[in-house]
Amino acid sequence: MNTDFQQYAYIPLKQFSNRVWRTYEGGALIDKWKKDSPEVDGSMPEEWIMSTVTARGKGRPENEGLSMVQTPSGTYSLKELVASNKELYLGKALADKFGTTGVLIKMLDSKERLTIQVHPDKDYAKTMLDSAFGKTESWYVLNKREINGEKSVIYMGFKEGVTREQWEILFKNQDIEGMLDCLHKIEVNPGDAYMIYGGVPHAIGSGCFLMEVQEPTDYTMRVEKVTPAGLTISDELIHQGVGEQNMLDCFHYDGCSYEEALKRWKVSPKTIDSSDKHTLNTIFNESHTDCFGLSELDLTVNGEHSLKSNGSFFVAVIYYGEGTIISGGKEYSFAQGDEIFFSAAIDEVKFSSTIASKILLCYPPS
Repeated sequence: MNTDFQQYAYIPLKQFSNRVWRTYEGGALIDKWKKDSPEVDGSMPEEWIMSTVTARGKGRPENEGLSMVQTPSGTYSLKELVASNKELYLGKALADKFGTTGVLIKMLDSKERLTIQVHPDKDYAKTMLDSAFGKTESWYVLNKREINGEKSVIYMGFKEGVTREQWEILFKNQDIEGMLDCLHKIEVNPGDAYMIYGGVPHAIGSGCFLMEVQEPTDYTMRVEKVTPAGLTISDELIHQGVGEQNMLDCFHYDGCSYEEALKRWKVSPKTIDSSDKHTLNTIFNESHTDCFGLSELDLTVNGEHSLKSNGSFFVAVIYYGEGTIISGGKEYSFAQGDEIFFSAAIDEVKFSSTIASKILLCYPPS
């Protein structure tokens, strides 16, 4: 146990940029959000936030995906800070139950449609992958752009009547259009929010910039062997080592109508606290999942709001705006693009904006 690390549990910790390689292209809107230039689309279309897990990809750096944070005495991985005193950093309940943050946060910007995929639910993850976590996730749409004249859409859930047998034939034939036609196609706009439970097939269309809050694994089963841009996907990335038949068992074949799909998975943000200077909305919470939470704090010019600890850590992602954070009697600055970890040891945090701000607040399992 590194006792030196424990002092950093009492201060806000900013993360360094943490871009991750994926099988699809994108990322220009992440550059724009980070105020980096040039704004370019490439093979690093995701920013992983406060991550203690590594990305899965053949031939990639072994620590890719791990978040590095800034402390008064240098740069360390969040993973090693948390390991120095799990109870202090995570909170007792989380430390006892998981011993890890229990959540992974990403900013994701797609220039092309992502491959059709599914993530394991907890039962499948335990049985087939020997993992305590599946990969239930959520999408909160922040921005969009038209690519080649195509509107931003997502594909989610099987339509009524789709069977495993039918899906297997489409997969074997690599009939991509046929597979897409089995899924509901939903146009998205900034402010839209969706739950993607383990077992539900899905694909993000081109031109979507969103925050993804999810269980902390990188288990993805894919049914397309070549990406829309022509990149061949390895068997390992298709079925995660379980084989194609077991991969097909990861899907939940409980199709529904379009209206029912929206009812099951689309989430309406709700205001839980407001004044003329701030609005606090809950987006994903215990009524949707016990895997993670997401709230959004909007501050007007010179707005302010205090958040009291609920016994576990949280992460603040500054979507836009700037101002100060008061924590432990000290003042720290925040600005657009910042990603800040507040450990469970911090009792109260006050955000004060100098310009209008939108702060995304991410929480671990409840």
